[in-house]
Amino acid sequence: MEILDHHLQLYLEDHCDPEPPELQKINRETYLKVLQPHMLSGHYQGRLLSLLSKMMRPRRILEIGTYTGYSTICLAEGLTADGLLHTIEVNHEMEEMLTQHFKSTNVDKKIRQYFGHAAQIIVEIEENNFDLVFIDADKRNNFLYFQLIFDKVNSGGLIIIDNVLWKGKVYGNESDVDTRSIRELNDRIAEDTRVEKLILPVRDGLMLIRKK
Repeated sequence: MEILDHHLQLYLEDHCDPEPPELQKINRETYLKVLQPHMLSGHYQGRLLSLLSKMMRPRRILEIGTYTGYSTICLAEGLTADGLLHTIEVNHEMEEMLTQHFKSTNVDKKIRQYFGHAAQIIVEIEENNFDLVFIDADKRNNFLYFQLIFDKVNSGGLIIIDNVLWKGKVYGNESDVDTRSIRELNDRIAEDTRVEKLILPVRDGLMLIRKK
């Protein structure tokens, strides 16, 4: 998943805050028990999500794509005392594992979990004042999710979209459906004057979008 050179990635990990012990356990368990463990945010990206959240001090966070809860927990580290994180996961089979992970990291009371199709659930969520949104779900629907959540994000709020470099395919000649959809997402947001945006070459590419 990493775009950067492996040795550079190791250097970066050695020079950021250490991975918390409970997140190390979740990392290991994901690789032992869950299909496609590379989908995990992991140490470096997790510390970036945590730092961004702590800088924002969000009262409300929306996450689209919970997976094993690693990124959820990192984002929750920055919540205000009365903060709440809504997170959506399509796979109901993850529920037991997620409940354990959230309890082990003492964020369970700050998490509101949903299972099902994100496009439907986003519309049903009554919150309309998100400070931070993290989109890390099925890539073909990224722009749809961006459109659905945009009016629910406060002015000055931060939207983060994962996997926008797609293993480098977006700036190559590949023309498969997923690559085309991510390339279109990047191009359309680059032209969107309602936001400020920047792609970071972290793992598979993170797009940071600030709503004006």
